[in-house]
Amino acid sequence: MTAASNPHPEHRPHITAAATDPRTRGITRGQALRPGIHGAIETYDRLFALGGITTTRVHDDAERALDTIDGFRPDARAEIEGIAHGAHVEPWRIAALNARTEILARSTTVPPGECTTLVRRLGPADSPAARTFGIQTWDWHVELADHWHTFASRGGRHDVVGLTEHGILGKIGVNSAGLALHFNILGHVRDGIGGVPMHVLAAIVLEEAADVTEALAIVRSAPIASSGSFALFDPAQAVLLDLSPVGVFEIEPENGVLLRTNHFLTPIPAADEKTWLYQPDSAERHAFVCARLTDAGAPDTPEELVDHLVTGAGEPPVTCVPDPGKPLGQRWATLATVILEPAAHTATILDGTPADARTGTWRTLTA
Repeated sequence: MTAASNPHPEHRPHITAAATDPRTRGITRGQALRPGIHGAIETYDRLFALGGITTTRVHDDAERALDTIDGFRPDARAEIEGIAHGAHVEPWRIAALNARTEILARSTTVPPGECTTLVRRLGPADSPAARTFGIQTWDWHVELADHWHTFASRGGRHDVVGLTEHGILGKIGVNSAGLALHFNILGHVRDGIGGVPMHVLAAIVLEEAADVTEALAIVRSAPIASSGSFALFDPAQAVLLDLSPVGVFEIEPENGVLLRTNHFLTPIPAADEKTWLYQPDSAERHAFVCARLTDAGAPDTPEELVDHLVTGAGEPPVTCVPDPGKPLGQRWATLATVILEPAAHTATILDGTPADARTGTWRTLTA
């Protein structure tokens, strides 16, 4: 595996949806991304089928997820239905995209992707000089390289900027109050449908929470039936969460650093982890970045974070490049590299891997 770029389109879509009414925001998103949403649906249909998940099961799971979302935040359902209206598809189709992590948890043949997140906090949380910033590689199926976009959502409690897949409410981003969120997938044996999908919960947190404390309250109030990790940080605070069907568990920074790959870091959910999905890869990536932090010291600027995530031949795939010889469902790629700075309310996004940082074009969005 080398540090070469994955294929990516020359012009990445950027969508701004500005309205106080969530359904109207959804319609704007659906209309702007209509062809791409249809492409995303077709690709996920192939992945669901590869995982032995029938269309009937996907439909039922999506409807159940939509009902759960409605019970927790009706506005989120309204926005999903608005996207469906704008894209000219049935609402369950957009619900299935938003619940794709939970639906794919049924599969034993389509493993989830791998991401690496690093958050730095400088100074104690109660210091006026406290500062935080973070970086993440978003690794996913290379077949979806054309089916994600950057966005600005304006008109809710807080404006939000970041990136997400076509048809999905949210993923990685920062809001106008100065709350940032990185997102990794984890795996627990009890994962499934029945809670608020992780991608939808991420979107809700970014739209509603002004800081880490408010974000934690929202997460803890949500019905959760699947697993993931949110790295939540505002200008002064930072926390890493193990989210799972057996509870929400917090990890505080160690020496001012939070590091996440794709395994649980707290003992209760780790006891029933789907270790066959990510190990030994996740632990190897975690140990590799830890060693770099020990040798080089923790970064003091966002730009210095990037080098910690560049890997090449013979190293764990923190920089993830697809193997063209692998079949559908096993071709992983770092589709994007994202830097979040809460104090500046900015998400800086590279369409490519950390190895592309000096030659690629970064897009900076301000909430």
